[in-house]
Amino acid sequence: MLRREDERCLTGKGCYTADQDLPGQLHAYVLRADRAHAKVLRIDAASASKRPGVHLVLTGEDIRESGWKSLPGGVAYEGVGGQKMRKPFWPALAQDHVHYVGEPLALVVADSAVLAQDAAEAIAVEYDDLQPVVGFENATRAGAPQLHEEAPGNLAFEYETGDRAAVEAAFAGAALRTRLTVESQRMVGNPIEPRAFLAAWDEKTGTFAVHTPTQGANGMRAQFAEITGLPRERIRIITQDVGGSFGIRAFAFAEHVAVMLAAKQLGRPVKWVATRSELFLSENHGRALTLCGELALDSDGRFLALRFEDCADIGAYAAPFGAQIGSRNITITMGGVYRIPAMYAHTRVAYTSTAPVSAYRGAGRPDIAYAIERLVDHAAAEHGFDPIELRRRNFVPTDAMPYRTANGTTYDCGEFEAVMDKALVLADWKGFQARREHSARTGRLRGIGLATFLEISAPGAAPKDQVYARFDREGSLNLYAASQSSGQGHETTFVHIVTEALGVTDESIHFHESDPNVLVVGNGTGGSRSLHGTGSAFKLLGPKLVETAKPHAAAALGADPAAVEYRDGAFRSGDRRVGYFELARKLAAPVSDKSPRPGAHPMDCDAECSFGPTIPNGCHIAEVEIDPDTGEVDIVAYATVDDAGNVIDHASVEGQVHGGVMQGVGQVLGEHAVYDFETGQLLSGSFLDYPMPRADWMRGMRCGEHSVPTKTNALGAKGVGESGTSGALPAVMNAILCAVRPVGVRQLDMPVTPDRLWRALRAGRKT
Repeated sequence: MLRREDERCLTGKGCYTADQDLPGQLHAYVLRADRAHAKVLRIDAASASKRPGVHLVLTGEDIRESGWKSLPGGVAYEGVGGQKMRKPFWPALAQDHVHYVGEPLALVVADSAVLAQDAAEAIAVEYDDLQPVVGFENATRAGAPQLHEEAPGNLAFEYETGDRAAVEAAFAGAALRTRLTVESQRMVGNPIEPRAFLAAWDEKTGTFAVHTPTQGANGMRAQFAEITGLPRERIRIITQDVGGSFGIRAFAFAEHVAVMLAAKQLGRPVKWVATRSELFLSENHGRALTLCGELALDSDGRFLALRFEDCADIGAYAAPFGAQIGSRNITITMGGVYRIPAMYAHTRVAYTSTAPVSAYRGAGRPDIAYAIERLVDHAAAEHGFDPIELRRRNFVPTDAMPYRTANGTTYDCGEFEAVMDKALVLADWKGFQARREHSARTGRLRGIGLATFLEISAPGAAPKDQVYARFDREGSLNLYAASQSSGQGHETTFVHIVTEALGVTDESIHFHESDPNVLVVGNGTGGSRSLHGTGSAFKLLGPKLVETAKPHAAAALGADPAAVEYRDGAFRSGDRRVGYFELARKLAAPVSDKSPRPGAHPMDCDAECSFGPTIPNGCHIAEVEIDPDTGEVDIVAYATVDDAGNVIDHASVEGQVHGGVMQGVGQVLGEHAVYDFETGQLLSGSFLDYPMPRADWMRGMRCGEHSVPTKTNALGAKGVGESGTSGALPAVMNAILCAVRPVGVRQLDMPVTPDRLWRALRAGRKT
């Protein structure tokens, strides 16, 4: 199946937000805080306002006077003892305090971006410096500086789930126990397209038109409506091509709101495009979790209980999903693929003087998969079990499906042991020892690591997913959805679902996402849910397209509708036939213009669905070689077997797995957003200090499938967008530890940089 969008994107014909321009537009530059924690005593923008080409300078006081509300905060979960999450006000431009380096202070609007930046240098800011708090431990220690009055002790809230008493009883009677603390370090999403925003205000209609990359216009529209107080229908979101997302495109950012206010005050369009440096400083970061797990086992290695004590650093403000990731998200799948009778988790969530943390590919599920699979391997090594057999002994068996875990999550289907067995063959697990001996003869350490994991695809915030079919005056079929691709291949996959149902080619089918002129109810893209949500709606649309057209086909054929059948792209009655798009063209005469409108064509129809989450799962096996003299890690082989349910486009699925795996490899081997503990300055603020994964970091990836269709949606699909990351983190780390355990290294944390590993190897040999 050829991907429809690839030719456009690969040949530079894509249209991104930075490519958009409007008549009379101005350009914005954001002045940012250069310190991590301080009172803002004065902002003097008088000189900047007089610079050539400058039209407006906005500060936090302008935001305050506008009456616009706080940026959207995290979901208000109920914590321990009924405690509500403490969410401080989050202004678009800092008002009385700054809480992290890079926080927006002022917005300068000028005739060009260069003039705006030059003028910003003339803004004088007077601070009263305060001590920053970097890292969870520093934020929660006794006497730590207070960041927000609303959050005593810098705690946003505490969260717990599970049966604590049952877990304690199981541990008390357990023959074996194992304990391991792992770090999932702070990350920066770094999509290839930085954030960009172009806003225009129409005074006559009281309407904003906003161009920006999103993960679906509906969610962004709702956030802007909440902030500005405008009805949703008066905010038009225009999203075209999106150059990567990984979670950051779903939310309103401070710069967006400031640009909207500037456009409204000036009555002219205002455009802002972030630099890569700004992205590092001010993008929502990801991960930033510490997970301490304990596993209780009987003497035969059967799991009895699991508990976690977790610490979540959510940065300076409660970004959407920030607190959810380290609490609910890591606990809904904390049992992994294993049958564990009792589970309990307790999480503390804290504010720090750093960029806010929010969703990043997997949003908690890769972190808990990493912690569990590290813990299982640790238990095997500590107590003398074979890691394969220990897993096999504890899998949820296929005949136990549907299976409800001890913390209330239901797995509707899965064949976890069969998935692992297929991966073991694909990776040639049995031949590893011979390969290890060969590496040893060349002076290199070799290891193999396995991870059996599952995740849960997001159910979505909207109650249903709708899709629309609209025919234009040429009789072409236009498909509309609320999802938004950022590289997943929606245009190819969703159109394919419809062409399969109709038995036609795709030349006369056009696909539209997040179209501002056709508002579709539904969820955006995120949490591996697009295929089983929007895709299922398109699956249901196929038969409706045929049934809606059938009476009109009968009239065209002069036949009774009951005598008309549809096959191979045409309606037939006896020896007469009319093609599907031939009929659409005949009926298109009443459509007065090219823009499709609801009800304008008699073959127009809609479909909708409401399906819950699914349980994608898989087994990944990594094999590494390590040069002990340099600490360099070479991933020499990687095998994946994923259960994504029914697969529509195998190439797209494999592409998603490849991308997810490489993001996981990036976290294991190099990526880390590092702050100075004393000053709160970001030390890894460019690609010079923040290494992104490279193609030569891995070779020999082989992908397999083991599809167990789910019955929870019309397609039987489970989602696969985040599985690669969930599998890669533990598989690669377990492989590295397998390689270095024989020379005395028992524990490592990500990222395993050459320097870190070299030092660990030296220390291990000394012991």
